Amino acid sequence: MYENRETTSHGVLWDTLRCNQNRIGSSEYSSYPATLISEASRTSEGITAAKNMKVQQTNWVPRQQSDSGKRRNKWNKWIGSGLALILLAVAAQELATRLSATHAVTHSIAAPPVVTVSAPLAHNLDTRRQFLGQFSAVQSVELRAQVGGTLTQIGFKDGDIVHKGDLLFEIDPTPYQIKLNEAIAQLESANARLELATRELNRANELRLKNVIPPQDLDQRVAEKQAAEAAVDNAKAAIADAKFDLDHCRITAPFTGQIGTHLVSVGNLIAGSRGASSPTTLLATLVSLDPIYLDFDMSEADYMTFIRSHENRKGPFDDKVYVSLSDEKSFTHQGTLNFVDNRLDRSSGTIHARATVPNSDLLLTPGSFARIRLVLSNPSPTLLVPDAAILPDQSEHVVLTVGANNVVTPKIVQTGDLRGGLRVIRAGLEPSDKVIIDSIPKAAVGSTITPHLGSMQFAVDQD
Repeated sequence: MYENRETTSHGVLWDTLRCNQNRIGSSEYSSYPATLISEASRTSEGITAAKNMKVQQTNWVPRQQSDSGKRRNKWNKWIGSGLALILLAVAAQELATRLSATHAVTHSIAAPPVVTVSAPLAHNLDTRRQFLGQFSAVQSVELRAQVGGTLTQIGFKDGDIVHKGDLLFEIDPTPYQIKLNEAIAQLESANARLELATRELNRANELRLKNVIPPQDLDQRVAEKQAAEAAVDNAKAAIADAKFDLDHCRITAPFTGQIGTHLVSVGNLIAGSRGASSPTTLLATLVSLDPIYLDFDMSEADYMTFIRSHENRKGPFDDKVYVSLSDEKSFTHQGTLNFVDNRLDRSSGTIHARATVPNSDLLLTPGSFARIRLVLSNPSPTLLVPDAAILPDQSEHVVLTVGANNVVTPKIVQTGDLRGGLRVIRAGLEPSDKVIIDSIPKAAVGSTITPHLGSMQFAVDQD
């Protein structure tokens, strides 16, 4: 049993040395301590010789051995096994030391990381500002009746495009027709009284010339004629009033536009008022569509930039604006800026502005949102870099550049808006700078890198 332990221990030692020789090469293996190899060799040879001797001894040593001889053989076996284990431990420690040194040398000579660099892209761009706006109707009206009565007809379908003068609602005209007839009858009666008063005044004038009647009778006839004339005028006014009510039983479209849903059904009794002195019934709403307003707000900083760009201009605003709808990526619509308010809102720090946009195809709808682009200056050379190359640093923005000896150097920049898929750099970079545009996590500030030249492209379809 102890023989097997010794043989196994020394066999493990030699197997370890052979594996190391195959894995690290003969040159590395040759650097192992000669004493370690010779010791392992001697130990192995000793074990082999001991085996041979033991075989020979078994041929002549008597089978009856003393108890003391057996104990000595047992202690010798234990001592041989211990020496084998010690040699194995020394060999393993030496191997681990040499492997760690090899890894350290490999790490110490690692090459610097490769990153992609490029000079900022120079492109002629105009100065522009972009805002979010909301469409509103140029004309908008709530349709309410000026007379009360029963609704008898609705002359449109909800959501229709109606034209100026089209019949929208009709109220029962019967009471107002009766009122008109009464006013006409009063006019006829007043005309009859006027005719009588005129004839009586003529006879009174003749009798007065003959001194038949006193002057008081003549004055009375004159007053009666004047009263009759006033009654005629009053009857005519009553007719006009009754005709006005009768005409407003028909509610027509005041302008061309799109009408909303009807809010009152046929048969309902509605309230009306000429001067809105009493509550009235809302029937529907009507808005114009072509042209259409686009309202938006500018911040104080944008407003100052806008004013600076107009210092040398005079007259009303005639700036062109470009509009992009919520489902569009490009600015396909064009309008005109025609109004800027006369004061800033103190609560929001913004000022209201408005543009007029043609809408002949009726695509634009009041209440919908759109992006609006306002051009403030002519094109001029501008530097651009990829947006991913700009790193946030608290309240500032930083771009990593490659300086002397390929050392990573940060630069603080002032950024603008996105143009052509790239970020506008307003200040902080020079056209000759080498900006790191890829593999940015590998480029630590102050470290040395291996630059690889790349390029940037301006996407016209994203401008």
